[in-house]
Amino acid sequence: MISSASRLRALRAQQKASTEVEFDDYGMGNFRKRRGTTDLSKEIDVEALIAISVGFPVDSLTEEEIEANVVSQIGGTEQANYIIVRNHILARWRSNVSSWLTKDQVLESIRAEHKSIVNSAYLFLLQHGYINFGVAPSIMEMKKKVVDGTPKGSVIVIGSGLSGLAAARQLIFLGFKVIVLEGRSRPGGRVRTKKMSGADGGVVCAADLGGSVLTGINGNPLGVFARQLGLPLHKVRDICPLYMPNGRMVNSDVDSRVESVFNELLDRVCNLRQGIMEEIKSVDVSLGTALEAFRNVYKVAEEPSERMLLNWHLANLEYANATVMSNLSMAFWDQDDPYEMGGDHCFIPGGNERLVRTLAEDIPIFYSSEVEYVRYGNDGVVVYAGDQEYKGDYALCTVSLGVLKKQAIEFIPELPQRKKDAIERLGFGLLNKVAILFPCDFWGGEIDTFGHLTEDPNMRGEFFLFYSYSAVAGGPLLIALVAGEAAVKFEKMSPLESISRVLEILKDPVQAVCTRWGQDHLCYGSYSYVAIGASGDDYDILSENVADRVFFAGEATNKQYPATMHGAFLSGMREAAHILRVAAKKSASKLNNIDTKSDDLNPLFGTPDLQFGSFSVLYDTLHSTDVETKALLQLEIKGAAANDHVYLYGMLQKEQAIELCDLEDDSKRIEMLATKFDVRLVGRNSLCDSAEAILQRSFSIGSDPVK
Repeated sequence: MISSASRLRALRAQQKASTEVEFDDYGMGNFRKRRGTTDLSKEIDVEALIAISVGFPVDSLTEEEIEANVVSQIGGTEQANYIIVRNHILARWRSNVSSWLTKDQVLESIRAEHKSIVNSAYLFLLQHGYINFGVAPSIMEMKKKVVDGTPKGSVIVIGSGLSGLAAARQLIFLGFKVIVLEGRSRPGGRVRTKKMSGADGGVVCAADLGGSVLTGINGNPLGVFARQLGLPLHKVRDICPLYMPNGRMVNSDVDSRVESVFNELLDRVCNLRQGIMEEIKSVDVSLGTALEAFRNVYKVAEEPSERMLLNWHLANLEYANATVMSNLSMAFWDQDDPYEMGGDHCFIPGGNERLVRTLAEDIPIFYSSEVEYVRYGNDGVVVYAGDQEYKGDYALCTVSLGVLKKQAIEFIPELPQRKKDAIERLGFGLLNKVAILFPCDFWGGEIDTFGHLTEDPNMRGEFFLFYSYSAVAGGPLLIALVAGEAAVKFEKMSPLESISRVLEILKDPVQAVCTRWGQDHLCYGSYSYVAIGASGDDYDILSENVADRVFFAGEATNKQYPATMHGAFLSGMREAAHILRVAAKKSASKLNNIDTKSDDLNPLFGTPDLQFGSFSVLYDTLHSTDVETKALLQLEIKGAAANDHVYLYGMLQKEQAIELCDLEDDSKRIEMLATKFDVRLVGRNSLCDSAEAILQRSFSIGSDPVK
């Protein structure tokens, strides 16, 4: 299950822009229609902060932007201008995520001579899913209009968790044919909401047994979905009282003192790490070993009550990383901290299944289709699930790192050794939950979390933290967390024994449900962590595609946001854009073997972007998702003889081609071309330079995935 605490631990309270300006060398003028220099500077600063919250660097390009060639030269004025335009577009859409942001709306505040920068930034953000994504009605409607139904290629997505659903939606929007193969009988993967009720049905609630908390709402795409769906988010309050094994509340002074000791121990480990980083890169040690060494040196938390408190904080850290302290890399366990999304941690009322269900709408998902083999080569991919065989151009594997570690799916040929080594090095841990429904909210509505200490250090993670879902679940629900070594032992107990142990702490529930994520053969655990000998680079290696045919997404492929729901979602968006980029390159390579100067252009129009009547249309692949992009139209005129064909060509816009398609017959289409669009049809040798450029860039990918 995906962590509900990001890489942080359980939250606790802290201890006591209309005239024009001239362009300058740093890109803060000229292209923006300003409200005065001071106002413009403030607006640019605000927009930069929004971009940072989404994950963009302040003054440089991301690797994705560099790969997409968003500017002609890295560095310099063009890049500075691009960054400001990109930030402006992001901020503009984030101000109203329920409406489709058009390029014309962006150009209202940017000078016309900088349209090329707008084109580049807008296209990048659109194709990579940073704007105009989600499930708002206007967004969904526009996505149907912007791209026609003709596929660029076919993709088989393995898994319908958040990464698989995100990728499938975006790939369909980009023009691909997509199917999703899911081993379970439901979508969501490690995000699962279960309805609970009493025997008489009088008390009903929704319990998130997997990923649960939106960790940092600033910039979080799942927060965008909640806004679009009109779901009121509930902030997880940072009040977390702790209770001794006998039920008494921990003394506040002792609590504060031990928490300070714990944080100081972590600081000392971090300081040591900075001083010997080169050495520990080659000989890593566990975070647990380092912390215990410092505790012994400084002789802190030696009293039994203080030691129990320190163990609670260690359990909290094991919860955040889904494993025991002895497995965590001292060097890189917190490598993702710099990328953490800011803002409140929040619950979604009614459970995260509401997001999953909406994401899965209208996606062709084949349930109970457990994938066994993936065969790939120059001709595409073949995926075997049960007794069915599915063929496509590309496969996107979104299964958990646990499934990859178990080699539950066979890849033919084998995965590269580099990827297999990264799979081996990264850790995949375990967190379990017990959802407990009560007849009433006896703990009160003032808190969202409370902790429980235990005397046994080996079981410090057993029911160490309770989340109250009363405000969002629809009933008096507590969820107890089982982390660290206790999570592993928990799975070896019978359900009756597990429930009995939690009832030693809390009495008289109406219903209780236990998870066993480690025994689930479709995930084999909860979420990833950086093990001893691993580093953040292994997340990047895991995300690399194989032979430009098999791609990978999921929380364990996201170096910036591993072990989070939004990390999984963003990885799916990333790979959709990656597949589009690879498909375009493959198509360009095919064109090298086609003589576009030949009179016979049928090889290029063999699988057009749009076809109706006697017309075929190729879109300019530089801006294929833009309704205003240029398009080359071919009209076939048949003669009396079977082989007697004449072809005429004309230039128009994509939206005009779509309008032609909506007419009933060719005679009306020809009339519209001449009278409304003023398009002149010409022979092959009279094509203009723009048409020749489209021919050079056009491609034909179009095989459907078939059983």
